[in-house]
Amino acid sequence: MDDASRDGAFATRQPVVAGQFYPGRAEELRRQVDALLGQAGQRESRRTLLAMVPHAGYMYSGPVAGRTLGEAHLADRMLLLGPNHTGRGHRLAVWPSGAWDIPGARVPVDDVLAGALLAASPRLTPDAEAHVGEHSLEVELPFLVRTNPACRIVPIAVAEPNPAVLREVAAAAAGVLQALPEPVSVVVSSDMSHYLPQEVAKRQDSLALDRILALDPEGLFTVVREAGITMCGVLPMVLGLFLAKALGATEAVLAAYATSGEATGDYRQVVGYAGVLVRGAR
Repeated sequence: MDDASRDGAFATRQPVVAGQFYPGRAEELRRQVDALLGQAGQRESRRTLLAMVPHAGYMYSGPVAGRTLGEAHLADRMLLLGPNHTGRGHRLAVWPSGAWDIPGARVPVDDVLAGALLAASPRLTPDAEAHVGEHSLEVELPFLVRTNPACRIVPIAVAEPNPAVLREVAAAAAGVLQALPEPVSVVVSSDMSHYLPQEVAKRQDSLALDRILALDPEGLFTVVREAGITMCGVLPMVLGLFLAKALGATEAVLAAYATSGEATGDYRQVVGYAGVLVRGAR
Protein backbone atom coordinates (compact mmCIF):
# COMPACT_ATOMS: atom_id res chain seq x y z
CA MET A 1 0.00 0.00 0.00
CA ASP A 2 1.45 3.40 -0.95
CA ASP A 3 1.35 6.73 0.89
CA ALA A 4 -1.86 7.78 -0.85
CA SER A 5 -3.72 4.82 0.62
CA ARG A 6 -2.04 4.94 4.01
CA ASP A 7 -2.50 8.55 5.03
CA GLY A 8 -5.44 9.68 2.88
CA ALA A 9 -3.34 12.02 0.71
CA PHE A 10 -3.58 11.86 -3.05
CA ALA A 11 -0.16 12.71 -4.38
CA THR A 12 1.43 10.99 -7.37
CA ARG A 13 0.22 7.55 -8.39
CA GLN A 14 3.02 5.36 -9.69
CA PRO A 15 2.39 2.99 -12.61
CA VAL A 16 1.75 -0.65 -11.73
CA VAL A 17 1.88 -2.37 -15.14
CA ALA A 18 4.69 -0.47 -16.90
CA GLY A 19 7.06 -3.04 -18.34
CA GLN A 20 4.24 -5.61 -18.41
CA PHE A 21 1.21 -4.34 -20.33
CA TYR A 22 3.27 -1.69 -22.12
CA PRO A 23 6.97 -0.73 -22.32
CA GLY A 24 8.55 0.51 -19.12
CA ARG A 25 11.07 2.81 -20.80
CA ALA A 26 9.87 6.18 -22.02
CA GLU A 27 11.43 6.15 -25.49
CA GLU A 28 10.32 2.61 -26.27
CA LEU A 29 6.82 3.44 -25.06
CA ARG A 30 6.67 6.55 -27.22
CA ARG A 31 7.70 4.59 -30.31
CA GLN A 32 5.15 1.86 -29.72
CA VAL A 33 2.31 4.29 -29.02
CA ASP A 34 3.17 6.33 -32.11
CA ALA A 35 3.11 3.19 -34.24
CA LEU A 36 -0.28 2.17 -32.85
CA LEU A 37 -1.75 5.66 -33.27
CA GLY A 38 -0.41 5.63 -36.81
CA GLN A 39 -2.98 2.95 -37.67
CA ALA A 40 -5.81 5.46 -37.15
CA GLY A 41 -7.78 7.03 -39.93
CA GLN A 42 -8.80 10.69 -40.06
CA ARG A 43 -9.40 12.47 -36.78
CA GLU A 44 -13.03 13.21 -35.97
CA SER A 45 -14.11 16.75 -36.86
CA ARG A 46 -16.75 16.88 -34.14
CA ARG A 47 -15.88 16.76 -30.47
CA THR A 48 -15.84 13.23 -29.08
CA LEU A 49 -18.18 13.04 -26.10
CA LEU A 50 -17.08 9.53 -25.16
CA ALA A 51 -14.49 7.06 -26.33
CA MET A 52 -14.52 3.43 -25.23
CA VAL A 53 -11.18 1.63 -25.55
CA PRO A 54 -9.69 -1.68 -24.34
CA HIS A 55 -7.03 -2.08 -21.68
CA ALA A 56 -5.12 -5.32 -22.29
CA GLY A 57 -1.41 -5.55 -23.05
CA TYR A 58 -0.54 -3.49 -26.08
CA MET A 59 0.41 -6.54 -28.18
CA TYR A 60 -3.20 -7.68 -27.87
CA SER A 61 -5.44 -4.60 -27.68
CA GLY A 62 -3.03 -1.83 -28.67
CA PRO A 63 -4.12 -1.66 -32.33
CA VAL A 64 -7.77 -1.15 -31.33
CA ALA A 65 -6.87 1.47 -28.69
CA GLY A 66 -4.49 3.26 -31.07
CA ARG A 67 -6.96 3.42 -33.94
CA THR A 68 -9.81 4.57 -31.69
CA LEU A 69 -7.93 7.22 -29.76
CA GLY A 70 -6.08 8.36 -32.87
CA GLU A 71 -9.42 9.13 -34.50
CA ALA A 72 -11.02 10.64 -31.39
CA HIS A 73 -11.31 14.39 -30.91
CA LEU A 74 -11.04 14.55 -27.14
CA ALA A 75 -11.19 17.64 -24.97
CA ASP A 76 -8.25 18.69 -22.80
CA ARG A 77 -10.24 17.77 -19.68
CA MET A 78 -11.11 14.07 -19.48
CA LEU A 79 -13.24 12.01 -17.15
CA LEU A 80 -11.78 8.48 -17.07
CA LEU A 81 -14.14 5.63 -16.13
CA GLY A 82 -12.79 2.13 -15.63
CA PRO A 83 -13.70 -1.13 -13.93
CA ASN A 84 -12.36 -2.26 -10.58
CA HIS A 85 -10.64 -5.61 -11.15
CA THR A 86 -9.15 -5.77 -7.65
CA GLY A 87 -12.39 -5.46 -5.66
CA ARG A 88 -10.71 -2.96 -3.35
CA GLY A 89 -12.02 0.43 -2.28
CA HIS A 90 -15.33 2.17 -2.83
CA ARG A 91 -17.87 1.47 -5.57
CA LEU A 92 -17.46 4.88 -7.19
CA ALA A 93 -13.89 5.82 -6.33
CA VAL A 94 -12.49 9.18 -7.44
CA TRP A 95 -8.78 10.02 -7.43
CA PRO A 96 -9.32 13.73 -6.74
CA SER A 97 -5.93 15.48 -6.94
CA GLY A 98 -2.22 15.11 -7.60
CA ALA A 99 -1.04 13.31 -10.73
CA TRP A 100 -0.57 9.92 -12.35
CA ASP A 101 2.88 8.98 -13.60
CA ILE A 102 3.71 6.88 -16.65
CA PRO A 103 7.16 6.41 -18.18
CA GLY A 104 8.25 9.79 -19.51
CA ALA A 105 5.19 11.78 -18.45
CA ARG A 106 3.21 13.02 -15.47
CA VAL A 107 -0.52 13.46 -16.08
CA PRO A 108 -2.16 16.03 -13.78
CA VAL A 109 -5.45 15.27 -12.08
CA ASP A 110 -8.02 18.04 -12.60
CA ASP A 111 -8.71 18.75 -8.93
CA VAL A 112 -11.24 21.51 -9.72
CA LEU A 113 -13.38 19.19 -11.82
CA ALA A 114 -12.95 16.33 -9.35
CA GLY A 115 -14.03 18.56 -6.47
CA ALA A 116 -17.11 19.73 -8.35
CA LEU A 117 -18.13 16.16 -9.15
CA LEU A 118 -17.65 15.04 -5.55
CA ALA A 119 -19.73 17.97 -4.33
CA ALA A 120 -22.49 17.19 -6.81
CA SER A 121 -22.94 13.50 -5.95
CA PRO A 122 -22.61 11.91 -2.50
CA ARG A 123 -22.30 8.57 -4.28
CA LEU A 124 -18.80 9.53 -5.42
CA THR A 125 -16.01 9.00 -2.88
CA PRO A 126 -12.39 10.21 -2.86
CA ASP A 127 -10.52 6.91 -2.65
CA ALA A 128 -7.04 5.74 -3.63
CA GLU A 129 -7.54 2.12 -2.59
CA ALA A 130 -9.57 1.25 -5.68
CA HIS A 131 -6.87 2.69 -7.96
CA VAL A 132 -3.44 1.77 -6.61
CA GLY A 133 -3.41 -1.76 -8.03
CA GLU A 134 -5.86 -1.24 -10.90
CA HIS A 135 -4.50 -1.18 -14.46
CA SER A 136 -7.52 -0.33 -16.62
CA LEU A 137 -7.11 3.45 -16.67
CA GLU A 138 -3.33 3.50 -16.47
CA VAL A 139 -2.87 1.71 -19.80
CA GLU A 140 -4.86 4.40 -21.64
CA LEU A 141 -2.67 7.27 -20.42
CA PRO A 142 0.25 6.87 -22.86
CA PHE A 143 -2.21 7.23 -25.76
CA LEU A 144 -4.00 10.19 -24.19
CA VAL A 145 -0.79 12.05 -23.40
CA ARG A 146 0.71 11.38 -26.81
CA THR A 147 -2.36 12.75 -28.60
CA ASN A 148 -2.70 15.67 -26.17
CA PRO A 149 0.21 16.51 -23.82
CA ALA A 150 -1.99 19.16 -22.13
CA CYS A 151 -4.65 16.70 -21.01
CA ARG A 152 -5.97 16.70 -17.44
CA ILE A 153 -7.82 13.75 -15.98
CA VAL A 154 -10.31 12.73 -13.29
CA PRO A 155 -9.96 8.95 -12.79
CA ILE A 156 -12.99 7.07 -11.42
CA ALA A 157 -13.07 3.32 -10.71
CA VAL A 158 -16.64 2.08 -11.17
CA ALA A 159 -17.93 -1.00 -9.33
CA GLU A 160 -21.49 0.17 -8.61
CA PRO A 161 -23.81 -2.65 -9.81
CA ASN A 162 -27.11 -0.75 -9.63
CA PRO A 163 -27.99 0.95 -12.93
CA ALA A 164 -30.38 3.32 -11.15
CA VAL A 165 -27.45 4.61 -9.09
CA LEU A 166 -25.32 4.94 -12.22
CA ARG A 167 -28.11 6.96 -13.86
CA GLU A 168 -28.32 9.20 -10.79
CA VAL A 169 -24.56 9.82 -10.76
CA ALA A 170 -24.57 10.53 -14.49
CA ALA A 171 -27.29 13.15 -14.04
CA ALA A 172 -25.31 14.87 -11.29
CA ALA A 173 -22.11 14.75 -13.33
CA ALA A 174 -23.88 16.11 -16.42
CA GLY A 175 -25.01 19.13 -14.42
CA VAL A 176 -21.41 19.81 -13.46
CA LEU A 177 -20.05 19.41 -16.98
CA GLN A 178 -22.77 21.51 -18.59
CA ALA A 179 -21.94 24.39 -16.26
CA LEU A 180 -18.27 24.46 -17.24
CA PRO A 181 -16.94 27.02 -19.73
CA GLU A 182 -14.86 24.37 -21.55
CA PRO A 183 -15.73 20.87 -22.76
CA VAL A 184 -14.98 17.58 -21.03
CA SER A 185 -14.68 14.22 -22.80
CA VAL A 186 -15.32 10.82 -21.23
CA VAL A 187 -12.95 7.89 -21.78
CA VAL A 188 -14.28 4.46 -20.77
CA SER A 189 -11.87 1.55 -20.40
CA SER A 190 -13.30 -1.90 -21.13
CA ASP A 191 -12.45 -5.19 -22.74
CA MET A 192 -15.23 -7.33 -24.18
CA SER A 193 -15.81 -11.13 -23.93
CA HIS A 194 -13.17 -13.17 -22.12
CA TYR A 195 -11.77 -16.63 -22.93
CA LEU A 196 -14.30 -17.88 -25.45
CA PRO A 197 -13.88 -19.42 -28.90
CA GLN A 198 -13.47 -16.70 -31.52
CA GLU A 199 -16.90 -16.98 -33.14
CA VAL A 200 -18.70 -17.23 -29.80
CA ALA A 201 -16.88 -14.16 -28.51
CA LYS A 202 -17.77 -12.19 -31.63
CA ARG A 203 -21.46 -13.14 -31.33
CA GLN A 204 -21.54 -12.21 -27.65
CA ASP A 205 -19.73 -8.96 -28.24
CA SER A 206 -22.08 -8.00 -31.07
CA LEU A 207 -25.02 -8.19 -28.65
CA ALA A 208 -23.35 -5.71 -26.30
CA LEU A 209 -22.07 -3.48 -29.09
CA ASP A 210 -25.52 -3.26 -30.66
CA ARG A 211 -26.79 -1.67 -27.42
CA ILE A 212 -23.77 0.62 -27.15
CA LEU A 213 -24.16 1.83 -30.73
CA ALA A 214 -27.86 2.44 -30.02
CA LEU A 215 -26.86 4.64 -27.05
CA ASP A 216 -28.88 2.35 -24.79
CA PRO A 217 -27.29 2.05 -21.31
CA GLU A 218 -30.22 0.15 -19.81
CA GLY A 219 -30.19 -2.27 -22.73
CA LEU A 220 -26.43 -2.77 -22.40
CA PHE A 221 -26.74 -3.59 -18.71
CA THR A 222 -29.60 -6.01 -19.36
CA VAL A 223 -28.07 -7.88 -22.31
CA VAL A 224 -24.71 -8.30 -20.58
CA ARG A 225 -26.42 -9.71 -17.50
CA GLU A 226 -28.94 -11.93 -19.30
CA ALA A 227 -26.58 -13.26 -21.97
CA GLY A 228 -23.69 -13.74 -19.54
CA ILE A 229 -21.34 -11.50 -21.53
CA THR A 230 -18.01 -11.14 -19.73
CA MET A 231 -17.49 -7.46 -20.57
CA CYS A 232 -15.38 -6.27 -17.64
CA GLY A 233 -16.18 -2.58 -18.13
CA VAL A 234 -19.93 -2.84 -18.47
CA LEU A 235 -20.57 -0.75 -15.33
CA PRO A 236 -18.33 2.18 -16.34
CA MET A 237 -19.76 2.02 -19.86
CA VAL A 238 -23.34 2.11 -18.56
CA LEU A 239 -22.39 5.16 -16.50
CA GLY A 240 -20.61 6.68 -19.48
CA LEU A 241 -23.57 6.17 -21.80
CA PHE A 242 -26.00 7.70 -19.31
CA LEU A 243 -23.67 10.68 -19.07
CA ALA A 244 -23.11 11.00 -22.81
CA LYS A 245 -26.86 10.95 -23.46
CA ALA A 246 -27.39 13.66 -20.85
CA LEU A 247 -24.73 15.73 -22.62
CA GLY A 248 -26.50 15.46 -25.98
CA ALA A 249 -25.01 12.37 -27.65
CA THR A 250 -26.48 11.81 -31.09
CA GLU A 251 -24.64 8.77 -32.46
CA ALA A 252 -22.03 6.14 -31.69
CA VAL A 253 -19.74 4.45 -34.21
CA LEU A 254 -17.57 1.36 -33.99
CA ALA A 255 -14.02 2.52 -34.66
CA ALA A 256 -12.34 -0.87 -34.37
CA TYR A 257 -12.85 -4.45 -33.25
CA ALA A 258 -10.41 -7.33 -32.81
CA THR A 259 -9.68 -10.31 -30.60
CA SER A 260 -6.55 -11.59 -28.94
CA GLY A 261 -6.59 -14.46 -31.43
CA GLU A 262 -5.48 -12.07 -34.15
CA ALA A 263 -2.31 -11.39 -32.15
CA THR A 264 -1.61 -14.92 -30.90
CA GLY A 265 -3.05 -17.12 -33.65
CA ASP A 266 -4.95 -19.07 -30.99
CA TYR A 267 -8.68 -18.74 -31.64
CA ARG A 268 -9.80 -21.32 -29.08
CA GLN A 269 -9.96 -18.88 -26.13
CA VAL A 270 -9.92 -15.21 -27.07
CA VAL A 271 -10.62 -11.85 -25.47
CA GLY A 272 -12.57 -9.30 -27.49
CA TYR A 273 -11.54 -5.66 -27.88
CA ALA A 274 -13.74 -2.87 -29.21
CA GLY A 275 -13.22 0.83 -29.80
CA VAL A 276 -16.30 3.10 -29.88
CA LEU A 277 -16.63 6.84 -30.47
CA VAL A 278 -19.73 8.70 -29.29
CA ARG A 279 -20.47 12.05 -30.92
CA GLY A 280 -22.64 15.00 -30.04
CA ALA A 281 -24.54 17.34 -32.28
CA ARG A 282 -21.52 19.57 -32.84
